[in-house]
Amino acid sequence: MQVIVSKEIDQVCPKFVGACVQAKVKNSKYCQALWDEINAWGDKYRATLTTESLKELSGIKATRKVYRACGKDPSRYRPAAEALIRRMLQNKPLYQRDTLVDLVNLASIAYGYSIGGFDADKFVGDTLTLGIGRADEPYEGIGRGMLNIDGLPVYRDEQGGVGTPTSDHERTKMSIDTTHLVVLINGYDGNEDAVKANAEYIIGLVKKYCDGHEATYTLYR
Repeated sequence: MQVIVSKEIDQVCPKFVGACVQAKVKNSKYCQALWDEINAWGDKYRATLTTESLKELSGIKATRKVYRACGKDPSRYRPAAEALIRRMLQNKPLYQRDTLVDLVNLASIAYGYSIGGFDADKFVGDTLTLGIGRADEPYEGIGRGMLNIDGLPVYRDEQGGVGTPTSDHERTKMSIDTTHLVVLINGYDGNEDAVKANAEYIIGLVKKYCDGHEATYTLYR
């Protein structure tokens, strides 16, 4: 899978660095050990953060800044990492879907980057392009219905949008039958070392909890 960063993203965030993680996996409905890790992060954040101070985490702060530069209100269309950690701080349970979805959420929580997890076999074509959503561009967010992505950063395949930092698309979502995983990490803060560490963390998680193999990642700018 090739990922291209458009000029319109480069203009609002010239330091952007992303990572594309790919792996062959075996999904499951639930993994208690994985949830033990998720809950440990919740304990840590409740002891160290507030719903205001979490906005200062590097990845979240940078994503919010890009939203504003693109014309989107980040408090109305919250980046996924912020929304997940915010739920933890409010003592609200995270939604449990399946092991791949829960794993991607953990990786986002741990590093503060809004990342997308996809069933790669559902992509149309072999190239994804990161651009900015347009007015009236159709987009069905997972569990959210039709989502107004005008002004949101968005990955598109040959058919259309597949992922934004707020919500991924129903068309390419992971399921219990997913065997080819693609995860996209959005480093709007330009911290290449942290993006690499997040990618390596995901590879470790898929090997540990999803029988992951042929796991690799590449950076893109």
